[in-house]
Amino acid sequence: MTAPQKGRVVAFFDLGTNSVRLLVARFESGQSYTVLTKQKEVVRLGEGEFARGWLRDDAMDRAVRACRRFTDLARSFGAVEYVAVATSAAREARNCAEFLKRLQDEAGLSVRTVSGIEEARLIYLGVSRDIEMGGAVALFVDIGGGSTEIILADRERERLLESLNLGALRLTNQFFEDGAADPVPPEVYENICRCVKDAVMPTAEQVKKGRADVAYGSSGTIQNLAEIARRSFQDRLPDTPPILTREDLRKTAAMLCSLPLDQRKKVPGINPERTDIIIAGAAILEGIMDEFGLPEIRISDRGLRDGLIVDYLSRQKGISPADRLQERRQSVQRLLGACRANPEHAQTVARLSLELFDSGVRAGLHTFGAAERELLEYAAYLHDIGELVSFSNHHLHSHYIIGNADLPGFDRQEIDTIAEVARHHQKKSPKAGAGSKAIPILSAFLRLAEHLDRGHAGLITHARIASADKREATLEIVSATDCTLELSAIRSEGRTIKKIFGRDLAVRCVGIE
Repeated sequence: MTAPQKGRVVAFFDLGTNSVRLLVARFESGQSYTVLTKQKEVVRLGEGEFARGWLRDDAMDRAVRACRRFTDLARSFGAVEYVAVATSAAREARNCAEFLKRLQDEAGLSVRTVSGIEEARLIYLGVSRDIEMGGAVALFVDIGGGSTEIILADRERERLLESLNLGALRLTNQFFEDGAADPVPPEVYENICRCVKDAVMPTAEQVKKGRADVAYGSSGTIQNLAEIARRSFQDRLPDTPPILTREDLRKTAAMLCSLPLDQRKKVPGINPERTDIIIAGAAILEGIMDEFGLPEIRISDRGLRDGLIVDYLSRQKGISPADRLQERRQSVQRLLGACRANPEHAQTVARLSLELFDSGVRAGLHTFGAAERELLEYAAYLHDIGELVSFSNHHLHSHYIIGNADLPGFDRQEIDTIAEVARHHQKKSPKAGAGSKAIPILSAFLRLAEHLDRGHAGLITHARIASADKREATLEIVSATDCTLELSAIRSEGRTIKKIFGRDLAVRCVGIE
């Protein structure tokens, strides 16, 4: 990707569980940019979803209308590019594909879902951009409508990225049938806090070991709680850096719980659009501050959409992509290690897969490029991790583990592609039209590479598609020893190669002593 053209206008969309947010920016030279507008609209996309895993039609309608208005607004500012992500509500919904298609068809907006860990990474990028961390270790907390992200980081790297299924809208729907319309009894509020503490306890142990020097809170929920506390309990001017203490949070929560919804709306500083979900949000923050031992938290008005800008800039030419590539590789290696897969076999299969991919381009079998090549490499590394569950049908277990893993640096579509390619390294080949068009091609190369190391002995040193015409593709393999088992396995893939490439498979072995 080339560097943003000077004066280029890009629109960034954050489709959250509670709100849709827009940021439109004009890029200047280098990494500088000017924010042209920031907009937010409450759509309650996750309303009533989490108990049944299904986005309601009326919620999708609201989100689509908001996105259509925002795309029109962005276009009026001269936007020529749109970067849009969807978070908790969309990624958990069984009808997510329907929702994304509606956004494309009705709002002209291509949206990708991001995992919870990727969401945490983007939040960290956005919030940390304007913070002078020095040598400090910082904790970042972001409470959304459907999930809460926890990040522990220093100025060099993220030490912990965590996403928990705790959100202000999610817990409101879980604990209140009427949206907390009546005063909330202390025992009900304490019950929510206990639920939060139980959920965050494993993360709290990791955070305490990390010894954070300072904590930052982002998101509309935390900002609104801080503003209510400032107006009600703090002798602090509006333009001073906002800080929320644990004691002031407790007093704020007790006050809000004592009021019915209609009176809660009149509390100074409260956002009327958050009145019904603010109590659940307060319980989440109080539970986290209690479990993490935080006496206070500093408030940031930055968030995920700001992180989208930082991430966008990191992908541009002129800014080294090494850090991003390293992050993706580290994500894959961590998962490989956690599943205790054979690293030597994984490395051999990855190397052979890439040799087949590259030679396949030269032979005219396909025209895919660097992006697909990278995903093939990761699928090759992870194809056997399902053996952690069971060797039998381990390809299905690999698919499940990858598809449900949080892999920082990857978006949802990339994770799905890696999972599908790994799934089809044995047994049935993928059906035409299933997922990315690259999946059958990448799966074919992975299947061949897997057979080339059938005995996990590394007997095949090199493999390439030596030639291909309209009727036949010739696979040339190099080995310094007898590889009868591998040759037999390769020839069994003739039907798959014929199905995917429309050519017969010929195999030639050279280098046998």
